[in-house]
Amino acid sequence: MTPAERPPVTVVDLNADLGEGFGRWTLTDDDALLSVVTSANVACGFHAGDPTTMRRVCELAAERGVRIGAQVSYRDLAGFGRRAMDVPPDQLADEVAYQIGALQVFARAAGARVAYVKPHGALYNRTVHDEEQAEAVVGGVRLAAPGLPVLGLPGSRLHEAAGRAGLPVVAEAFADRAYTPHGTLVPRREPDAVVHDPDAVVDRSVAIARDGEVTAHTGDRIRLRARSLCVHGDTPGAADLARRVRTALWTAGVRVEAFA
Repeated sequence: MTPAERPPVTVVDLNADLGEGFGRWTLTDDDALLSVVTSANVACGFHAGDPTTMRRVCELAAERGVRIGAQVSYRDLAGFGRRAMDVPPDQLADEVAYQIGALQVFARAAGARVAYVKPHGALYNRTVHDEEQAEAVVGGVRLAAPGLPVLGLPGSRLHEAAGRAGLPVVAEAFADRAYTPHGTLVPRREPDAVVHDPDAVVDRSVAIARDGEVTAHTGDRIRLRARSLCVHGDTPGAADLARRVRTALWTAGVRVEAFA
């Protein structure tokens, strides 16, 4: 039996951050990535993404059967949503709801819908440990679209808050980010927080999806069960890398399929 004929034994979603441009400035190769991924985390205007970009990405995603997710962020265009910010919980909930609502307009116009929510950057990392900010994000989701799945780090405060609120949670892993022995992401300010070697990214993707484990930056092997696997859209050559990851997953007996 050839690798292509081997029956899949595991199912994983492949997601990427898309629509991360603003005005004349573009970052992600949305057209190419939407031919590979099964879920698109669309920037909603706070860290990147303008209305025209949001509309275009939703139209392309709908045409190709890719699920549309709202990638919500702190209001931080200058810092690409990666700077630490202190936002009052009520305000953060309103801003999360605002971003989801904006993307819903363009998704519906394209004949699709917003299928899940994923925080971006500093907000993603903050809600791993900060219960108050996590509750605020969940409050925003419930205000805009009760019942939407929340994509995030397994065991995070965000997932705990979403579970208490009755929202579905989806565990996510990163193919191109370094992990601590505790299963959290190495902060970007630290050396080697991002995995740049394409071969290593491919190998890690297969290990996470098929074996449920990954090597931490310390060399420790840690358990990491995830239903969705992220390849960052702003990585140079992201579309080619995503294709390699998808091919390697299938060869390893992993079916790539959206969760939402």
